[in-house]
Amino acid sequence: MAKLLRRGARLHAHETKAKKVVSANVLFLIIAATAVVGFFVGTQSNQILAFIGPVFGIKTYAGNVDLSSLQATYKALKANYDGTLDDKTLIDGANKGMVSAAGDTYTLFMNAKDAASFADDLSGNIGGGIGAEISIRSDKVTIVGVLKDDPAAKAGLQAGDTVLTINDVSTTGLTVDQAVSKIRGDVGTTVKLSIDRAGQTMDFVVTRATITSPSVTSTVSSGGLGILTISRFDSETSSLARAAAQDFKTRGVKSVILDLRDNGGGYVDAAQDVLGLWLDNKVVVTERTNGKVVSSLRSGSNPLLAGLPTVVLVNGNSASASEIVAGAMQDYKVAMLVGEKTFGKGSVQKLIDLPDGAELKVTVARWYTPNGKNITAQGITPDITVSLSAADSNAGKDPQLDAAQKELGL
Repeated sequence: MAKLLRRGARLHAHETKAKKVVSANVLFLIIAATAVVGFFVGTQSNQILAFIGPVFGIKTYAGNVDLSSLQATYKALKANYDGTLDDKTLIDGANKGMVSAAGDTYTLFMNAKDAASFADDLSGNIGGGIGAEISIRSDKVTIVGVLKDDPAAKAGLQAGDTVLTINDVSTTGLTVDQAVSKIRGDVGTTVKLSIDRAGQTMDFVVTRATITSPSVTSTVSSGGLGILTISRFDSETSSLARAAAQDFKTRGVKSVILDLRDNGGGYVDAAQDVLGLWLDNKVVVTERTNGKVVSSLRSGSNPLLAGLPTVVLVNGNSASASEIVAGAMQDYKVAMLVGEKTFGKGSVQKLIDLPDGAELKVTVARWYTPNGKNITAQGITPDITVSLSAADSNAGKDPQLDAAQKELGL
């Protein structure tokens, strides 16, 4: 028995040794295979992500661009420039230049500072500002509105003023974002604006203050008219607009004016929710990429204001999400549009996070009204066209609002 045990022991030892050899070989193969796969994934990760990305709704591009010319420019600049160069600033400039070369006004590279400012704009918390709305009119930086009781109004700035210089620096060629960035600053500091008003040059020194404006305001007149003003479509718009609509119902409002003038847009889902105050789960916009419908977006439900006579006020600065609302209400014939032709922005942008707090705002689709119209560059023509001049605004007159009230029989 003992021999058997010993023999058995020898056989067991042999099997164990053999298993160790096999295990070592398998382990080597696993390590080798892992190394190969790791090398492949490391070198072909973009291709792999491009293959599996669509399964998870992720868009990727597997190719690369030859940056040798950019490197050559960088080296030549560093070697020869008489001055101080900041590499981060150069990289930001290269990113901005590349994205700008796409040729789409709404596709932008934003560094961390620009991205933070953009987020503040959309939230209404703009920090140190003067309380003036800026736009580009006839290729010139122009004040199109001032907030009551804020620094711009107190200093005497008016709608229609053309901004010639900001702190003695010409505004020629500036975008809206660039002009706004130069006007804003720390609370308590001042900004000097040189203004052209009807051919007369005037200088203003304005002290910046904390500016916070809600995206929705509302009033109810003694005659039962509810005026709902939406200045942008942000994360608070849906709840604020619904609260205002509920107040209208409680106070027995008989007709409504929805004021979307100078509303540059914002979140599409906020526009859907606002439309849900009049429309019950209706398709309000379709999005198409390369001509193919990729999504159909519906309004919210529980239309508190359905059936109430409604007029929508629009102008040349009503854009994007504002146009989605105006276009859907016009197509479904639940409101009359009064004012001026809208801006004409029929594209959808997506925000993509980039390294170091930067963001890419990129056009991903074109949107169409319920009747299948894309309004890019054409805008939406109101049912009743009424202009509003700078002189009217400065005199406290509002012929567009007057026309809307007349349309409602008020």
